[in-house]
Amino acid sequence: MRPESTHPPTPETGDLSEHRRMVSVFWTVLLSAMAGGMGWGIRGQYGHETGAMIAGLLVTLVLVVRLCPEADAFLGARACAWGTIAIGIGGSMTYGQTLGLTQNAPVIGNHAALAWGLLGTAVKGGAWIGFGGLFLGMGLGGVRYRPRELLLAILAALGLFFLGVWLLNSPYDPAARRLPAIYFSSTWQWFPESGPELRPRWEVWGGLWLALVGLALWVGWGRRDRLAWRMALWGVLGGALGFPLGQCLQAGHAWHPEWFDRGWLAPLSAHLNWWNLMETTFGFVWGGLVALGLCWHRRLIQLPAASGEAPRGGNAPGNPEAPATWEWIWLAVHLTLVVVGEFASWWVSDLYMDYSLVLALIPIVAVAAGRWWPWLLLLPVTLIPIAGKTLQSLAFDNAVISPFAGVVWYVVLPLTWVIAATWWAARQGRQGTRAAVVLAPVLLLVTWAYFGLNFAFFRYPWPWQPWTIRTPHALFFFLCAVCLSVACVRAWRSKAPGAGSDREIRS
Repeated sequence: MRPESTHPPTPETGDLSEHRRMVSVFWTVLLSAMAGGMGWGIRGQYGHETGAMIAGLLVTLVLVVRLCPEADAFLGARACAWGTIAIGIGGSMTYGQTLGLTQNAPVIGNHAALAWGLLGTAVKGGAWIGFGGLFLGMGLGGVRYRPRELLLAILAALGLFFLGVWLLNSPYDPAARRLPAIYFSSTWQWFPESGPELRPRWEVWGGLWLALVGLALWVGWGRRDRLAWRMALWGVLGGALGFPLGQCLQAGHAWHPEWFDRGWLAPLSAHLNWWNLMETTFGFVWGGLVALGLCWHRRLIQLPAASGEAPRGGNAPGNPEAPATWEWIWLAVHLTLVVVGEFASWWVSDLYMDYSLVLALIPIVAVAAGRWWPWLLLLPVTLIPIAGKTLQSLAFDNAVISPFAGVVWYVVLPLTWVIAATWWAARQGRQGTRAAVVLAPVLLLVTWAYFGLNFAFFRYPWPWQPWTIRTPHALFFFLCAVCLSVACVRAWRSKAPGAGSDREIRS
């Protein structure tokens, strides 16, 4: 990093400005990595697009609070909301059989299958996190994206998605054993003894890659958004490295369990969920690399500073274009389709949930158009599916708690807190408040909300009780939550010192 001072450092003191900057970058990267590791590890219990949004929410909030503390809170929330939605887009990809190529018993010792499986995780992970980096950059780069052009852009990306699936993920006819030429799930090549029970999965990574490239070219060349396409590349790097690195740990245990089941690692290995370790490592790596990329390009962050007063007419910054009535209609439609798609079956909601770009369409446009939607997306919209899945697992699937008590503890109480926080944050945003003052408390709330719901999902693995395979990760998530909480409190108490995106909250 270049020092801010134009004076050469002295041998006695060195460059204190450079030292402070490097310390700040270190803590930003570490906190973002913790947010990604905790969020992606929690996602493992909830799955798919709505689960992935937890990690997107935590990472983007950390980055805006750390790197844009004096920016306008509403615009910071909009950037976080776009990043949160976009991280969910990759959740439509199948990857269980891809991981199986690296660890299932029939392919243990097959180095070709291992290499192919790890390549598949890199391809899928890169596309997954690339969307998150792209949309976070779009929110921070200072380019105004109007709702109508975003609607057309997502529809065009959806067209590219289907084209990419046709080009790269076709043909798909398992009954006739006709599969794509480039295929990262189970095939009879790797499992020749299998029959119809193999059930190769339908892959869509080609469609997502073509959609991502099309959107990146549009924002980079068409809209001259210098930050967005760069952050897309950092997201691709984070996903393409994080997924294989995480899986290397799980595959290493499958290939050589004796390395972990003897010696000083044996007590921990006996209580370790290796699948969840893969997920946590994946999130930790991509969270840190996306943060490093944003620190590297922080001079391109162009969020206006908070004004400290309500704009004329009471409108939020960024001139939202949609009447509030339409915002509530969009909210009702989106939540209805998501809840029905998650917990029941209806062809409309199934179609809505099956194609992640369709699932992201209403939220992306609504966040751009409305004054409520950025806050709604960060708080109740992301929480509701997770609260519902927690309730379903504990009260209905396993009868750990009565349905009434489950509704109170896992749905009503969390939603009460986040709805109150939504009203407070939206009110602060309309008053021109600084990002650190509003988003730090939001980050604190959601950190403990998702930690608490996941801790319940883990069946409350208290460390003083007999350890289970949930205990080590519960302790790690607790450590991450505490570190994020300390950062939130310091950011809020500091009242976001400095100006713009070139000054740090001192670590």
